[in-house]
Amino acid sequence: MKFKYKTILLLLIALLGACTKDFEKINTNPNAPETTSTEFLMSDVLISTAYAYQENAVGRRPASAARYLTLVRNTGYDLLDWGPVDWDDIYARLSVNKTFMETAQKRTENQYVAISKILKAFNFGYLTDLYGDVPYSQALKSKEANLIYPEYDQQQAIYPDLLKELREANDLLKGNSQEINAKGDVMFKGKALAWRKFANTLRLRMLLRISKNYSAAFTEMQEIVNDKSAFPIFESSADNAEIAYLGNLAAYSWPGGPLAMIDFDYQKTKVSKELVDRLIERNDPRLPVWVEPVKTTTGSTVDFNKYVGVPNAIDAPSAYNGGEDHVSVFSSSFFRKNGGTSNPLLKASLVTYTEMCFILAEAMQKGKLTFNGETAESMYYKGIKESMSSYGASAPAAYYDQALVKYDGTLTQLITQKWLAMLFKGSEGWFDQRRTGYPAFVTGPLAAGRGIPKRYIYPDSESAKNKASYQKAVSVFGPDNQYTLMWSLK
Repeated sequence: MKFKYKTILLLLIALLGACTKDFEKINTNPNAPETTSTEFLMSDVLISTAYAYQENAVGRRPASAARYLTLVRNTGYDLLDWGPVDWDDIYARLSVNKTFMETAQKRTENQYVAISKILKAFNFGYLTDLYGDVPYSQALKSKEANLIYPEYDQQQAIYPDLLKELREANDLLKGNSQEINAKGDVMFKGKALAWRKFANTLRLRMLLRISKNYSAAFTEMQEIVNDKSAFPIFESSADNAEIAYLGNLAAYSWPGGPLAMIDFDYQKTKVSKELVDRLIERNDPRLPVWVEPVKTTTGSTVDFNKYVGVPNAIDAPSAYNGGEDHVSVFSSSFFRKNGGTSNPLLKASLVTYTEMCFILAEAMQKGKLTFNGETAESMYYKGIKESMSSYGASAPAAYYDQALVKYDGTLTQLITQKWLAMLFKGSEGWFDQRRTGYPAFVTGPLAAGRGIPKRYIYPDSESAKNKASYQKAVSVFGPDNQYTLMWSLK
């Protein structure tokens, strides 16, 4: 983890500054940051966090691990043999956020201190969810303490501290009269209540994630939902923590759009059989929104349906079912857009009301939570309906009467519907599957190891440059492979 945070910060500022000039020329960018340092830094961290998190969800390992897509060319991710994964981008965002927090503290701008705490919790939470034990308490201290080889903290110590940061952020914003600059706040346009809802809803996600091994998880979740005034949470999809794509430049476009294809090439990326089959089984109205029908069924070899997904980790996946004309790709009319006016529904989502509905439904279904006026069943249906609405789809009443959809109180059913709703929403589909075992995926014959990976392997730079800390960490954590269980999963 030895890299120059100051250099990264300057590069990020220079890059975003260049982008801002372009935005001023067209005079249509609602995401343009103010030149005032705190507002600028807030905008920088927000944009880089949201867009990187979304890009991971579409074109990276989490999309393969969640079995949303199947790669038929360059199939490394799909074979589930990933190797070491670099984390410099996350630490770079956290470095900028640290500067943001320190600047806000010096200026006694508590509203920005609170926001920086939320962004710290989100980014460090994502980091430890990916890797397990990571440098935390000693991280980002190369400048003031000359700590360039930080030790690792255990996940069970990191998570409670992040939860504390989120609680403190909520408390700082409660009753605070200091204005949040609306132009710099590219997500909530200066609304402190919206930030509080984000902080508390993120806490609900994190508490459920660690509930297996964190004894206070459901007690703290109950405390949140019991007091709307003290702990406001999302009340509708209008509260979602997400940032729109302008769609005018590659850096500000949906990662699957023409301007920002990155690795998400639709010739090598097909819809997975896991996804298509479950949508077909439920007569799900999201299927035609998300997926294109095959060009022809004439010449199909194994699957003669209108929509055909490709199994993962099979021999010659590009030839499956007769080849290109006989398998489905993700919808060109929906996903293959840049965002903005081309498809305003394409956004970089951090946490959504849809997800929160399923979080509460699961906790209530377990008998661990009560929520005034709601049941596990009602929140389950709300989660499905909100997902439908967010994609411009609607389901007839008959949809909810089907055996696979009608609420039956099982975790299998609930998580499968949540998995569908979390399509391309961060890494949540993967994280829920590895936590619960649902949906029960079938990995192909060429898949490496023992099924779906449980974590990322530490970067090569750690064993090479931060060797002492790395070796100490793995002696406690366990073997540095993609199947070692982190604390939250044990």
